Amino acid sequence: MGNRFQVRDRFEGGAQYIGGQLRPGTSGRTHTVVNPATGEGVYTYELAGRDDVDAAVAAAKAAFPGWSGATPGERSDAMHKFAAVLAEQAEDFAYAESLQCGKPIKLSREFDVPGTIDNVAFFAGAARHLEGRSAGEYDGDHTSYVRREAIGVVGSIAPWNYPLQMAAWKVLPAIAAGNTIVLKPAETTPFTSIMFAQAAKEAGLPDGVVNIVTGAGKDAGEHLVGHPDVAMTSFTGSTPVGKRVAEIATSTVKRLHLELGGKAPFVVFDDADLEAAVNGAVAGALINTGQDCTAATRAYVQRPLYDAFVSGVAELMESVRLGDPFEETTDLGPLISLAQRERVAAVVDRARAYARVVTGGEAPGGDLKDGAYYRPTLIADAPQDSEVVQDEIFGPVLVVLPFDSDDEGIALANDTPYGLAASAWTRDVFRANRATREIKAGCVWVNDHIPILSEMPHGGYKASGFGKDMSAYSFEEYTQVKHVMFDNTAVARKDWHRTIFGDR
Repeated sequence: MGNRFQVRDRFEGGAQYIGGQLRPGTSGRTHTVVNPATGEGVYTYELAGRDDVDAAVAAAKAAFPGWSGATPGERSDAMHKFAAVLAEQAEDFAYAESLQCGKPIKLSREFDVPGTIDNVAFFAGAARHLEGRSAGEYDGDHTSYVRREAIGVVGSIAPWNYPLQMAAWKVLPAIAAGNTIVLKPAETTPFTSIMFAQAAKEAGLPDGVVNIVTGAGKDAGEHLVGHPDVAMTSFTGSTPVGKRVAEIATSTVKRLHLELGGKAPFVVFDDADLEAAVNGAVAGALINTGQDCTAATRAYVQRPLYDAFVSGVAELMESVRLGDPFEETTDLGPLISLAQRERVAAVVDRARAYARVVTGGEAPGGDLKDGAYYRPTLIADAPQDSEVVQDEIFGPVLVVLPFDSDDEGIALANDTPYGLAASAWTRDVFRANRATREIKAGCVWVNDHIPILSEMPHGGYKASGFGKDMSAYSFEEYTQVKHVMFDNTAVARKDWHRTIFGDR
């Protein structure tokens, strides 16, 4: 994929991938994918409607018996081939991801695409380890054991900030466990999700195992969540929308997996390596232009280091290079849209009334004026109960507050509804151990912020949702447990019958 015309050629059949084929949507409405770096339209397609969701679910349902009935080795072999196909097409995926999201190409090449290929390789291996529990006699002459089985059709909804990786996190554990899936990506970023499904077919996965419906949340999304033939819903997105998803899923009593918003604290104790903490804060806050639920958004710095930390972060933020996502020298791309930039700018502008905007707080002009760019922004001295501290901004904005005692720092870190990720910066192993124990978040890094691994779980506490992505824990999310029990003697069966009903 090298330009907009090749994009159009790649998706000429439409943006719905159902039963192994591209097709146009049936909603009667269209959507134009916009390059956020330039404001130019890239691709216009027909959005999915309820009929498309029904067709995708039917295709997944039809494919389920064959795929779930395949041996773990057969599923594993197909997924290893899947990883190889992705590796062959890595540059196309990197280009498409940067085009639709505006993220720097070096981030797509070095993080998003390799991380996705690694995810596929991990779950290809995990497919051969869907274990039950050892058999045993727990009740006299009865033998019991536990089976783990596929759930059925999984309906998943992924966000726009990491379209490729979120497709992988939704699809891979589901299909490795023997499920089939219908994935709804954000309508603004459909390219790499569709390409991901096409690569699965090239690798030999049967038609209908992976299906993509690209439509609006109120239409295609809600119908997918509430569909009676969907056995499980997995959603990644904002907490308010997650609550709506949970409400709909509850009506059909289906399993639910939610990875929701975050407001990650970045706690710097007074014995921390200041230079490392400054660099970690800027990298952690600006990853993907701050459009990351695990991004460092609230830095709490113990008072002896506070002024130096603020100065250091401001200086480093001012050196960050905004520019064309396809230039290797670009550090920071645009936000996903002009609307998102205006939302971020409005939050920062309101903060001027109660806090200090140290650097940033504006959109650049010049060659970047037509894109959704916003300068890296540092806000200091905001009250703990203020909007910029409590609410998810989803932009390149870091707020810094001081604290005095260790007790206060940990209490402040926990003082939001969210609990997805956090980090603690200290040279003291006892402080580190306390922070990792007492900070209420699904992941707590020590002297780092943002790295993730296929082998380790990702998921939140509190209003950040429940359930895990990646790792063996994720694999288990997409299975159901069955107790199997054998009566080993006819006598035992007769005696049990007599105990319940008496002699006849």
